[in-house]
Amino acid sequence: MESVLWTRATFRGPEILEYLARRMHVVLFEPEIPPNAGNVARLCAATQTSLHLIEPLGFRLDDRQLKRAGMDYWQHVRWQCWPNWASFREALPGGARLWFIESGGPRRYSDARFLPDDYLVFGRETAGLPRQVFEDRTDCWLRVPMFNAAARSLNLSNCVALVLFEALRQQGFEGEIGP
Repeated sequence: MESVLWTRATFRGPEILEYLARRMHVVLFEPEIPPNAGNVARLCAATQTSLHLIEPLGFRLDDRQLKRAGMDYWQHVRWQCWPNWASFREALPGGARLWFIESGGPRRYSDARFLPDDYLVFGRETAGLPRQVFEDRTDCWLRVPMFNAAARSLNLSNCVALVLFEALRQQGFEGEIGP
């Protein structure tokens, strides 16, 4: 699976950082389920959103289910696989805005005001985000509202779609391909 812009390489080049600064970013922290990551990759391709995968991953990047869920969209995704959270944070441009979408957040995702270069960070399917990742940034901790106490959570790729499309809606769906 080859990325349009990069794969596992750590980069520092100004042209790539400049490119990254102009678009939304989805960050999957240690994703575990290949079809979820594949669906998110397809979503990112369709919306021109950059995708960041934080290792360890619960699957191999050549997994059949990952490829099948992403269909033939992987070639259109701009993505980066980071060896860990620290290396991802270290490479962020100054002033980068991270939004942590996790159950229990004090604000609904629809109450946030998103900017075109924001990073939307989502946790593992089974355990969510570790508190130490966002505990010093509770002002950026968002939740997707739930209405049934018996339902633990929504599917990861559904949550990403909800929040990403709200962010794009707030930006007037700039860059939309017209009817």
